Amino acid sequence: MSQVLADLRYAKSHEWARSLPDGRIEVGITDHAQHALGDLVFVDVPQVGTALEIGGACAVVESVKAASDVYSPVAGTVVEVNESLSGSPELINEDCYGKGWLYRVQPASSSGLDALLDASAYSAVLAAEGG
Repeated sequence: MSQVLADLRYAKSHEWARSLPDGRIEVGITDHAQHALGDLVFVDVPQVGTALEIGGACAVVESVKAASDVYSPVAGTVVEVNESLSGSPELINEDCYGKGWLYRVQPASSSGLDALLDASAYSAVLAAEGG
């Protein structure tokens, strides 16, 4: 059973978003996604300053099985990336909701997380997918 944290918001494409105290939004891939991919060997995050649109491909995670696009769950501008992932992509497998975050965004609007799923709705998506 995949871990779904109650304090996060989720996209159906298996990304999570966390509102930070300073108004930025932290983004990563879910426990379900990292389990499905397997051991990650490479991560390509967006550059600082990149403008993101909701649902747009913005990063790539590559495992021993396959490469997979990551889609932005929110619109905004990338203000920080997780530099640790370039040398240690396995951080996503080890701690996808903590040290394995991908990037942080200054959201385009204050309603940045409103369209995303809460934990119970995302759990229902996983159940429907058989995960």
